[in-house]
Parts: sequence; structure tokens; C-alpha cells
Amino acid sequence: MQNNANVGAVNAYEITPLSTAAGNDPQESPARQEAEQVARYRLVIEEGPRTGSFIYKTMDRLTGEVVKQFPREQVIDLMNQSDYSAGAVIDTRA
Repeated sequence: MQNNANVGAVNAYEITPLSTAAGNDPQESPARQEAEQVARYRLVIEEGPRTGSFIYKTMDRLTGEVVKQFPREQVIDLMNQSDYSAGAVIDTRA
């Protein structure tokens, strides 16, 4: 991993049509509806129970509900156990 990596801001632009055909409202387009649905969610990254571990959550901005989480709660519960180590979930010995 490089310690000299530069991270900078990225500009975001909203693209709107210059003109619309008669009877087509750009406010009701499927692409706009999908964009509004996607904008409801935000990514939250939290530090996990072990050093160097992270929890990624997709949250609904309106309700505060966790829509998706990686790793799942069951894996986090395993990580909290004192005898847990990476790869210890599956026993591959024959």
C-alpha cells in the first residue's frame, strides 16, 4: 500500500435535457425516478470489532434503516469471540 497517495474531491454534475418532446415531462422519466431512489441511500463505514476491520452499511436516508450490511451480523458476532481467527469459520481438514 502506498502512503503517498493523493485523494481529492470529485465534482458531481446534474445532467438535464435541453429540450423535451411534447407530452414528455423530464421530471417523470424512469432515469430520474431511479436516480431519486438511489439518492435515498448512503454508505456508512464503521470501524469493526477488531483492529483493521470495517463494517459497511447501506442506509436509507429517510427512515434510518440499514438496508444492507457487510459483513453480516452473524460474522461480526463470530469476530467478537476470543477464539476467532480468519478462516476459522470453515474446517477444511479431511
